[in-house]
Amino acid sequence: MIALRTVSGKEFYLNNELILKMEREYDTLITLVDYKTIRVMETPAEIAEKVIDYKREIYQSSTGV
Repeated sequence: MIALRTVSGKEFYLNNELILKMEREYDTLITLVDYKTIRVMETPAEIAEKVIDYKREIYQSSTGV
């Protein structure tokens, strides 16, 4: 899971496997696989980096590296 902030500034954790797409407007609109949407403060690039870091951490801990 990755930590994100809603447009009101509240932090929450999102299962990154549920992300279908992201669109940048004034904020970022995340569409989930069930077509629900969430607006967050982070840019799509920042979210992508969080997902990569999270998956890298999971992979490294499972391989013992």
